[in-house]
Amino acid sequence: MPQARTTAAMLFLCLSIGLGPVASQPPADKPHVTIVATGGTIANSPAGRMGVDAFLDQIPGIGDVAEIRIRDYERINSSNMAVQNWIELAQLIADELAERPETHGIVVTHGSNTSEETAYFLNLVLDTDKPVVVVGAQRQRTLLSEDGSRNLYDAVRVAAHPDARGHGVLLVVNEMIHAARDVTKTLSYRTETWNSGDLGALGLVDIDRIRFYRTPMSRHTVASELRIDGISSAEELPRVDIVYTYADAGGELIDAAVAAGARGIVVAGFPTGTPTPAMTAALEVAEAAGVAIIMSHRGGRGRVQTGRPFTSADNLTPQKARILLMLALANGVEPDGLEEIFLSY
Repeated sequence: MPQARTTAAMLFLCLSIGLGPVASQPPADKPHVTIVATGGTIANSPAGRMGVDAFLDQIPGIGDVAEIRIRDYERINSSNMAVQNWIELAQLIADELAERPETHGIVVTHGSNTSEETAYFLNLVLDTDKPVVVVGAQRQRTLLSEDGSRNLYDAVRVAAHPDARGHGVLLVVNEMIHAARDVTKTLSYRTETWNSGDLGALGLVDIDRIRFYRTPMSRHTVASELRIDGISSAEELPRVDIVYTYADAGGELIDAAVAAGARGIVVAGFPTGTPTPAMTAALEVAEAAGVAIIMSHRGGRGRVQTGRPFTSADNLTPQKARILLMLALANGVEPDGLEEIFLSY
């Protein structure tokens, strides 16, 4: 009788968080998935950030999806995530895939605020076609309707799925599969925060199956030439700053970025992709001094048209344009080659 009650309780828990029934027998040959943990809300509890192993057993059925290995990299708030962490994460993932060729995919647990930036950096520098899936949550584990359990369960399913290969780095949340290049966090706390704007999600993660409907056309992972080989410190990457445009904005922040040693500046311009006249004057001076200038916009959707005075970021958000410019400069791309980079990546 106790065993029957335990089985019924597990079934109820699975159904209550939308995971379906627990499989009676795990597959004979399960895929191998490594979870690289960095902290964030998905690991939050009143006692602090938990290790993934501490709550993995609380997610019914996840052990039936894959043979899971855990690499506990960090336990930090995503607002503390830095370029140095990106470099170390990329190296950790590359080492894991090289040392364990049987690995089918990688899951990176991450805080929501910078998850899109980490995902895009990895999307540009990792030389693998195996799935690398970034996952986060909006509600910590003890809150009503916490979303971390379902998100992590789905992320492992996608990382283990053969159809996930070759799409670049992915972000899996809220039962959707997003491309690292396209996705951004748009809301402060609600679970539907992640959105891929004009281009939309790549696919869906439903209980009965995983479905991909499109694949990214931009260069990424194995097709990328923007490597960080030999780079182990953030100081080895060029400084790139973002300057925000607003009515009557002057050029002082641009001058400050140049004085601080910026080799590139991304402008979050008006939605049409333009700065103020005072900013334009300061940007022209900076460009003449050899600083690369990329024009994005603050509106969130749509692309900046090419053929303007400064290189268009296409439809990249300012924060992602910064990452691409940083890596392009680190790989020796000259100013006249930046437009092609932003059209390709």
